[in-house]
Amino acid sequence: MAVINYMWKDFSVSDEMQAQYNELVKLILETESMDDDEKQYWFDIMPSMTDDQIDRLFNILDTEKKKLDALEDKYQNEIKKLNEKHLIEWQEFQLKDSKQKIKTAQDADKEDDADDVLKMLNDL
Repeated sequence: MAVINYMWKDFSVSDEMQAQYNELVKLILETESMDDDEKQYWFDIMPSMTDDQIDRLFNILDTEKKKLDALEDKYQNEIKKLNEKHLIEWQEFQLKDSKQKIKTAQDADKEDDADDVLKMLNDL
């Protein structure tokens, strides 16, 4: 009997099942649809399951994994698109803000220049 530590939890799996159904063991460990007790339950009953039952369990978990991976990819792409859109909007906002600050500074400089010219004329 082998003890597999996965995500800080120990699971007991027979050596024979681990050797013969390594991929299924990985799928059981990685599935998010089972809690730790359910995972251990499946490891416990695997030696008494028929080949058809083991194949069915494998197919269910493999399909689940593929569908979750596809959803993850889809949502990662959506998040990437949203991030790019918001980055562009943020850059446009910063550009507009920078232009406004430059204009304000230029206007202040013009006023200062006009005041300086008037002061020079008054000093004459």
